[in-house]
Amino acid sequence: MRKLIVTEFLTLDGVYEDSTTWQAGYAPDDGPFKRSELFESGALLLGRVTYEEFARYWPAAAGTGTFGERMNSLPKFVATARPGPLAWNATALNGNVVTAVQDLKRQGGSPLLTYGSGTLVQTLLRHGVVDELRLMVYPLILGKGRRLFPDGVRVPFRLVTSRDMGAGVLLLTYAPAVAHEAPGP
Repeated sequence: MRKLIVTEFLTLDGVYEDSTTWQAGYAPDDGPFKRSELFESGALLLGRVTYEEFARYWPAAAGTGTFGERMNSLPKFVATARPGPLAWNATALNGNVVTAVQDLKRQGGSPLLTYGSGTLVQTLLRHGVVDELRLMVYPLILGKGRRLFPDGVRVPFRLVTSRDMGAGVLLLTYAPAVAHEAPGP
């Protein structure tokens, strides 16, 4: 069974929204890590908003080298309720998103990698579908913005590794603490 890895940029207060603005001024040494996780992946699993942002940027991005080539060539699976075709080597997930992701995991192969996609990630966390959670935590409290972990959701994880990425940024890698049962209807 293939793993589902979620990777997120977060503030100390759990904000993931619009990370490019609040990351300004920090320069962690995350290039080798981001490259490794992308090249170890067999496909991307994205929410519709993240997919649209990436699809606007990556196909036309200049000077991204083999990272950009890999980003563009990987198959993408997109959680979306909007009808219509998808471009950029992407396929919409049909039906229940949790069931669709579980089916993708059963196909085996290299891991599925999810960048951003907060709403999708929240759903997958609640249903125990995430195998590894990689959080790059920035030493910043914003006090506002969309948080990755909404109130009232309890999902136990255990710390697998931690790494100082420089500039006060920590990479924290977690795995589920126990088998997680999906909530009832």
